[in-house]
Amino acid sequence: MTSPTINGTKRPSVPTFGPITPIHIGGITDTATPQTPTPPTKEPAVAASAPRPDAVTEAEAMAIRERARAEAEAARIRAEAEADAIRTAAEQKAERERIANERAAMRLEKERAAHELRLTETRHKQEEIDRQRAEANAAQQAEQDAEAEQANEITTADAKWRAYAIRFAFVCGIVSLPVQMSFFWNPRAPWMAGAPIMLEAAAWVVHRGARAAVANRRPVWHYRLIVWLLAFVAAGVNLYHGLHSFDPGTALATAFASVAGPGVWDLHEHGRIRKRDGALTRREQKTKEAAEKRAAAEKSAREAAAKAEKSALEKAARDAADKLAKDREALYPEVWKHAEKLAAGLGETTVTEAVWRRAHKDVEGTDPGDSAEAQQFRNAAARRLLDARADAPEKAVWKIPSAQVNPQVPPTRRRGSVTGPPVRGVRRPGDTAPFVQAARNQAAITAKNATEKTPREDS
Repeated sequence: MTSPTINGTKRPSVPTFGPITPIHIGGITDTATPQTPTPPTKEPAVAASAPRPDAVTEAEAMAIRERARAEAEAARIRAEAEADAIRTAAEQKAERERIANERAAMRLEKERAAHELRLTETRHKQEEIDRQRAEANAAQQAEQDAEAEQANEITTADAKWRAYAIRFAFVCGIVSLPVQMSFFWNPRAPWMAGAPIMLEAAAWVVHRGARAAVANRRPVWHYRLIVWLLAFVAAGVNLYHGLHSFDPGTALATAFASVAGPGVWDLHEHGRIRKRDGALTRREQKTKEAAEKRAAAEKSAREAAAKAEKSALEKAARDAADKLAKDREALYPEVWKHAEKLAAGLGETTVTEAVWRRAHKDVEGTDPGDSAEAQQFRNAAARRLLDARADAPEKAVWKIPSAQVNPQVPPTRRRGSVTGPPVRGVRRPGDTAPFVQAARNQAAITAKNATEKTPREDS
């Protein structure tokens, strides 16, 4: 039987104490031929110690153990890293949630404060409105009380005036009736003594008619005229009879009584009539006339000022239009000539703004305020701005076909001396280190992008 080999070397033969089975150590199999099993026998004490594997096997086993230990350590480190990452993510998430909650709480607190502020402002405004309403109601109530008091005072005054007028008229009638009755007394016709009563009664009846006319808003002048005629008849009777039958004092007193009673009552009715018609007193009439005159004068002054202002504005507008027309004719003669033709063709008496815009569009090709020269000015200004922003101000940016710069090129120098002819800077082999391929690729990409984005001279 051939001895098995391990790593190309022969395995030393060992004593066999039983059936031989393959032993797997590090992927190496012992392919010894199995023998017929024999009954187990008691091994001698010398065979108790099995042979140890050699150094290679131990090294492989140690390597396996180290690899397992390294893998376990790597797994532990990876697990710790994952745990740390999870913990860090959880902490970050918790921190974000905390910050979000704080922000939400701050926002809620801010909204609550703003809401309370709005409620306070609304409450203050409502209190101010209630206070103003209360003041307005108090003022209105005071005004109503004053008006009611005034109306009550007027009513009381009118009632007293009417009562006093009636009483005075009765007193005057009592004073004047005896003299009149003595004038009409005739023993053969005693009924004639009632003639004065008839005159006084007629006056009072006509007074009642006048009062009814006032209440019904009818003319009352004829009633009052009749009352005064009856009063003067009674006064004439008393004056004549008093002078002939009594003394002058009695005549004058009774005559005055005959006129005063109806006269005072007529004054009362006259006041009622003026109140009904809303008539003004002489002072009120003068005040009203003065106010009307002042208002008319102010209105005339306003109309005159408005008319003068309108005239001045129209004159200024005409002057401005004339100046604009002259300026357009002087600055744009071709456009103005074409505009006049258009105005005549369109039936306009002057060159209107619409006609001018159309004429400018026809001649210049643009709206008023723009032209080809203005566009050239803008283009030149844009070029100057690009020159100012360029790295090399002496070169026009839009003329550079490529923005790639080679700083390795030697500078321009002069041959011989400072005044000699210039010598163009030329690179020579070995003067600088060559570019790496990655730098060349990046420079080419940058140059291509700069060429595509840089405006050309013809654009």
